[in-house]
Amino acid sequence: MRSFKTIVAATLGSVALLACDGNPVDSNGGMQLTLSPDSVVVGVYQSSPLIATVRSANGAIQHVPVQYVSRDQSVATVNASGAVSAVAAGATYVVATLPDRPEVRDSVRVRVHADSCSGARPDFGGAATAADRALFAYDASASLNLQKTVESTLNGVEVSSISFSHAGGGLVTGMMWDPVTRPGLRPGVVVMHGLPGRGRDMAFIGQSYAQYGAVVIAIDAPWNHRVTPPFLTITEQDRAEQIQVVKDLQRAVDVLRSRHTVDSDRIAFVGFSWGGATGALFVGIERRLKAAALVVGHGGQVSHATGPEGYKLIAGFSCARRVAWIRAMAPIEPIRFIGHANAPLLLQNGRWDEYIPSADAAELHAAAPEPRDVRWYDAGHNLTQQAVIDRQRWLHERIGLDAPAGK
Repeated sequence: MRSFKTIVAATLGSVALLACDGNPVDSNGGMQLTLSPDSVVVGVYQSSPLIATVRSANGAIQHVPVQYVSRDQSVATVNASGAVSAVAAGATYVVATLPDRPEVRDSVRVRVHADSCSGARPDFGGAATAADRALFAYDASASLNLQKTVESTLNGVEVSSISFSHAGGGLVTGMMWDPVTRPGLRPGVVVMHGLPGRGRDMAFIGQSYAQYGAVVIAIDAPWNHRVTPPFLTITEQDRAEQIQVVKDLQRAVDVLRSRHTVDSDRIAFVGFSWGGATGALFVGIERRLKAAALVVGHGGQVSHATGPEGYKLIAGFSCARRVAWIRAMAPIEPIRFIGHANAPLLLQNGRWDEYIPSADAAELHAAAPEPRDVRWYDAGHNLTQQAVIDRQRWLHERIGLDAPAGK
């Protein structure tokens, strides 16, 4: 005779349309499958194991394969070993069966809660308001105090380390690539690196764009001026530095516009990964851009840290610290600002990105205003050479960067 739990599970399954076949459950030759625990309660992005026990008619344990399925994978998934992983708040059932005896089955109810400590994504409250955008205001008339040290000249491109005053005092540091042998006015490009990183890491991109005719600046993120890591502190310091880097990027536009060789009406932004996400905020603030490319970007640090990959960044911190960080960062989440962009956008992402889930990238794409050019590639986080060519051609069409070779 089957256990009361098995009977209840089968009944619940029928009511919830979980068991779609019409076979009687007791036509199992005496075989019995039991799952434990009886139910699962778990937080978003947390996991819980299930144990399946299979017995023959005489009660002997049988070591046979078991198949698992979640009836709503948007709430929770289950792997081949029976480990349940929560995805979003809600409820579902996980059903276990024998592969060759689908009538032998058991199920457990899985409830996923979304309290303030579970890592659930908050409601960002819609598009950024005027008050939100005012957080990034700065004194554009303040002296730049640009300092430039030429390090080398390569293929007609002068490579320099630079510094200039940032809006709150102190210095912004970075690199500049200037095609000094080019006559006439040239386009300008501001480049933002990923996390971890610094402006110098953009040397290949800066050199390439400069050889194709642009004056390029890549600035260092504020964390580069700290004595020690981590790059994200999961404190309110991250909020202050997010605001600062957007002001620094605006100052970088000021630097380009101050160069007598740069056409002020042909300035673009290109950001990669963390720089692409930060760029989603930047384009909602900066009104002087002619175009912006957000490469393998996402909706922002909170969006990322409350997703299945990024949650690993905050999972080890205390509840209070996570809650305080999310509350501090959510109002300046880039996905809230991108809708204010007034320049054409190119959004490039990889379908198989190991760091940025495609669903997170798609959310950013959906929030972006027209005109937007969304391009997906069969690639991971580093994309493909075709993405590089597509980006250069797109910049050629919008700011007059030299046309790329190839298709």
